[in-house]
Amino acid sequence: MTLLSRIISPLTAPRRATSDPLVWCWAITLAFMVLVLHRLGIPSRIMFDEVHYLPAARRLIALTSRLNPEHPLLGKEFIALGMLVAGDGPFGWRLPNALLGTLGLFAAMRALWWASLSRPATLLFGFLFATNFIWFVLSRIAMLDMAMASMMAVAFWQAALAFRKGSRLHLALCGVFLGLSLGGKWNGAPILALPGLLFAWDRWWALAGRRRAFLTARDAGPIPGVSLLEAVLWLGVVPLIAYFATFAPAFFYKVQPLTVQGLIPWQQYMLKLQDSVVKPHLYQSRWWQWVFNIRPIWFFYSPWDGAQRGVLCLGNPFTMLAGLPALLLCLWAGLRKGDRLRGAVVVLYIASLIFWAINGKPVQFYYHYALASVFLMAALALVLAGWWEQGRRWPGALTVVLSAMLFVVFYPILSAGALPGKLSYRDYTWLDSWR
Repeated sequence: MTLLSRIISPLTAPRRATSDPLVWCWAITLAFMVLVLHRLGIPSRIMFDEVHYLPAARRLIALTSRLNPEHPLLGKEFIALGMLVAGDGPFGWRLPNALLGTLGLFAAMRALWWASLSRPATLLFGFLFATNFIWFVLSRIAMLDMAMASMMAVAFWQAALAFRKGSRLHLALCGVFLGLSLGGKWNGAPILALPGLLFAWDRWWALAGRRRAFLTARDAGPIPGVSLLEAVLWLGVVPLIAYFATFAPAFFYKVQPLTVQGLIPWQQYMLKLQDSVVKPHLYQSRWWQWVFNIRPIWFFYSPWDGAQRGVLCLGNPFTMLAGLPALLLCLWAGLRKGDRLRGAVVVLYIASLIFWAINGKPVQFYYHYALASVFLMAALALVLAGWWEQGRRWPGALTVVLSAMLFVVFYPILSAGALPGKLSYRDYTWLDSWR
């Protein structure tokens, strides 16, 4: 057996269901939530793009007039809810995203479990995902990205359940959360059609010999009892309804309230505003810099709350790079061996990144890589789990140890911890481009 065959064979071996690691999924999730909530109200001042979204959330509470109209409303509605429940202060601003980030982590683990039925893959993914830095940092700031990403994670959890159990209910719930994800932010738009395309692909091949019934047949996979036309309802129409429902508060603005007739023109206006942001920013970057973890972004660095503090939105220096060869191995497994799950992870990674690669918007930031990083960690976990299940456990164990060690080392600069002095950033900026 060649070296390449030895590396690849575990990735394409038939997968057998292992015991559901639900308890461990809860444990990882709760540990993550505790770390996210620790010092959540620090810094006690606005940092980075909170300057845009906090005033917009206050306008939603007062229903006075639109603000920050270039983005959908759901993320700002969550922030407003946090203000109403926990107060208009730093903890209240950030609490919704802390809970959304926790939910997204759990949902992503459950999605991979139902897609793979692999206990090692699920647990490796959960740990690597929780310690990949970027998801943690975005769970601690009042921005919109976590609303989008967490709702997408829940949508894929429901999609995996729907395909695994043949469930119409979970298919419908997938559609709801796809729409809510779009209502958080448009970044995940290229991924929204993929569950529907997968359903159509499976149905096409399941109907070999009688494809005239492609649209209406119900007695075939992937979900018996659900025709392709019905799937279009759940995965096409329902997401649109859920998305437009997130605009409901805008119909009650005191100034320029939204109307049914104005709903579509508002989308066009939002798109125009998105393309109008051209002023250069000190920390702007491009997609290929995100892939290689070259250009992160500082959300905060200042003496505040009695100490020098900082928040650096960076990817885990080891796992974010280790995931790249894992993607190539998953691509090989998908193309040459027909491994659908590994191939799908690669497609999802590319789909979540291509939006930024072809987008002409000049001002982009590292945190736009958050969604792609989920699939990157999934690819790494699947590769390591393939080896783990074949008895070669040291790569997985080593990856977990290194990921954990780096998370501990960087934790102060990820969570606005007290730093020794003004120049403490030098301890964390291993590359000049990280400064």
